[in-house]
Amino acid sequence: MKKMKATYELPFKRRLRGLTDYRARLKLLKSRKPRLVVRKTNKRLIAELMEYVPSGDKVIVYATSDELEKYGWNFSKKNTPAAYLTGYLIAKKALKKGIREAVFDIGLQSKGSRLYAFLKGAIDAGLNIPASEDIFPSEERIKGKHIEEAFKNVKNKNQFSKIKPTDISKVFDKVKKSIEGV
Repeated sequence: MKKMKATYELPFKRRLRGLTDYRARLKLLKSRKPRLVVRKTNKRLIAELMEYVPSGDKVIVYATSDELEKYGWNFSKKNTPAAYLTGYLIAKKALKKGIREAVFDIGLQSKGSRLYAFLKGAIDAGLNIPASEDIFPSEERIKGKHIEEAFKNVKNKNQFSKIKPTDISKVFDKVKKSIEGV
């Protein structure tokens, strides 16, 4: 009996599920630079500096926005200022390990202010990542002044967390200074 040749080949499972764009991934891997990967969850930001190894990606440096508590950050771990500080933190850790440059990998996530605030934090800390200045959020937004304004103008103050964001920009500066020593 003669075998039939398949006329259609299924894409990889991760491509079918919309999890991986293999063409974009290949372009990033061809640069032979570590990839700065950031992922958003409902509660935090997760950042990894990864290196390609044929057996699978190897994590070189890891940071989450939860680590900001050690430096005095008591506010939300998923907002724009927390994203900037997490980018700043992972870049400081990377520089400590001797990594000076990387490429930014956001995967198939929708682009937005938090991701670019994270990237700005990594660049400001000293990591060399190619990016256009046009995409970054404003300095006021990065420091959380928009959150302070929203708190002042809202009628129901209970919609914010237990910690009221009246001085978020001051805390932001203190946390950034304490990360400097990492």
